[in-house]
Amino acid sequence: MAFYQRIRDLREDADKTQAEIAEYLETTAQYYGKYEKGERELPFARAIQLAEYYHVTLDYLAGRTRFRHALSLNAEEEQLVQHWRTLSERSKGKVEYLISELLSAEHRRI
Repeated sequence: MAFYQRIRDLREDADKTQAEIAEYLETTAQYYGKYEKGERELPFARAIQLAEYYHVTLDYLAGRTRFRHALSLNAEEEQLVQHWRTLSERSKGKVEYLISELLSAEHRRI
């Protein structure tokens, strides 16, 4: 998905007009419309403003992820991620299998 399509989709999902977003960005609707069409490069400072306005990450705004919000991990989860990163691909496969088995067992108990 193009970056410019994402900012248009966010605006439409928020039921906002180009004029309303342009006012927030302190620019004109015509100039903002060029961002959405990809005719003008969106300055980084304005990308930050839009991410804050829509409560999304810059990665989401740029189309680098499908997750609108950053993942928040507690200390225990961060430690698991660090351990995961040290594993070989074979070991990761084993862990994935074990997790799958544990989840299946949990679902059977419910």
